[in-house]
Amino acid sequence: MISINKAHYPVTVLGPGRRIGLWVQGCSIGCKGCISQDTWADDPERLMPIAELLAWCRDVAAGGLDGVTISGGEPFDQPEALAALLQGLRAWRRQAGLDFDLLCYSGYPLATLRKRQAPLLALLDALIPEPFVEARPASEPWRGSANQPLVLLSARGRRRYAAYLRQPLALGPKRIQAVVDGDRVWYVGIPARGDMERLRALCAVRGLDFSEVSWRQ
Repeated sequence: MISINKAHYPVTVLGPGRRIGLWVQGCSIGCKGCISQDTWADDPERLMPIAELLAWCRDVAAGGLDGVTISGGEPFDQPEALAALLQGLRAWRRQAGLDFDLLCYSGYPLATLRKRQAPLLALLDALIPEPFVEARPASEPWRGSANQPLVLLSARGRRRYAAYLRQPLALGPKRIQAVVDGDRVWYVGIPARGDMERLRALCAVRGLDFSEVSWRQ
């Protein structure tokens, strides 16, 4: 079982190409200024079988995909479940002859992950670690703050991500996806400081009120 906050396809703003996005539920780190505070609390009602999640991935991406991005929440707070998920994704990739990459976010320091979670890192192609630091704005694609590196962990990762290692954010437009899910609207991507409050204010002017937001408690 794995605790999942949400899943979406296609995601085009958290890694190269058209990707599956998986956000786990539960985070023990709680970085100040996190825009996904709705993913922090443990929630038994969000547990689902990993086989069911893998079946969903195969179904929604039947037409092809470029990668899977795992975020949260904190994926490494569920190490056994994360291992099973990654092994299942790798088995699907191998059996179907696909070439998608596996990218994971973590708020843990890279040194900690290398010391404590080396077997999990071996299952990934790329990693964006380190705590989010609100005082250090993002300067490179897909990262929330300047202290977060893009770490390449496999030959596939080096081939897919090498061009993005030192690419200034200004070279490409900043994009955020909006997803409407029933009475909930949620956003995918890395906003700049203050973007979400500016969005809330603009919507309020047009008569749309955000009764609850994920970027503050």
